[in-house]
Amino acid sequence: MSDAAASVPALVINPLSELMAAEVVGLDLRQPLDLGTRDAVYQAFLDYQVLAFRDQDLTKEEQVAFTEQFGTLEKHAQRNQGTADHPLVHIVTNLDADGVPTGKVGSMRWHTDKSFRPKPSMATILHALILPPEGGDTVFANMYAAYEALPATEKEELDGVGVVHSWELSRDNIGRTISEWEKRDAPPMTHPLARPHPDTGRKALFMGMHASHLEGMPMEDGRARILKLEAHSTQPQFLYRHHWKTGDVLMWDNRCLLHHADANFDAAVHPRVLHRTCLRGTATNF
Repeated sequence: MSDAAASVPALVINPLSELMAAEVVGLDLRQPLDLGTRDAVYQAFLDYQVLAFRDQDLTKEEQVAFTEQFGTLEKHAQRNQGTADHPLVHIVTNLDADGVPTGKVGSMRWHTDKSFRPKPSMATILHALILPPEGGDTVFANMYAAYEALPATEKEELDGVGVVHSWELSRDNIGRTISEWEKRDAPPMTHPLARPHPDTGRKALFMGMHASHLEGMPMEDGRARILKLEAHSTQPQFLYRHHWKTGDVLMWDNRCLLHHADANFDAAVHPRVLHRTCLRGTATNF
């Protein structure tokens, strides 16, 4: 536990793995955080990269209010916008308009949220409302650890390399052609492949399914390099698997993690419904 967390009596932080992730108990996220608690939570977020707040029951308004204590809400892509009254709360669900399970699970490829934005996402906050009896996990890859495990010569090769993130390409990869409006809303963006974290200074590999190619390299060669690095980064020693509990609010750092949903449940039978908010990050200079 960090010194900041130890100074807040109601806050208990329990690591969930040796690599990353911790559960936070003792907080009711419906209530505003005082400054000391807010700072302790944010330090734990930096220390563990994934925080699981247990036993929460938030309305959309309360989730937005909790999220805004850590920064500016980020808009969602057009197709992921929430309801008209809460467009910044994306409903992650396998249910159709009639509330019937469809058998489909989204976000099953490795990615980091909003990496195609000029200011890629700082954090995602996901609140579990309805879960299958088993499964429906979210898996995280620690891109700090993946980068730090590379040979020194490869780290030097990656220094200063730009990676282009493209919403259009990532939708092509799942068989969807985006509209002209979406293309204008999310044009390709270039970020450092070995990206320094704006708060910790540690470098992390910044890629995932939105990563299109590497600047200054033929498309095919750049794609191959990205896929090779992804295979390296998603080895078991770099992973944490979150087994959801109803009421969990998960907050993770998009600047140093990849993640994906695991369809390890019968999505044609069991509903899975979560509410998602995202925080805008900062631009990174080379």
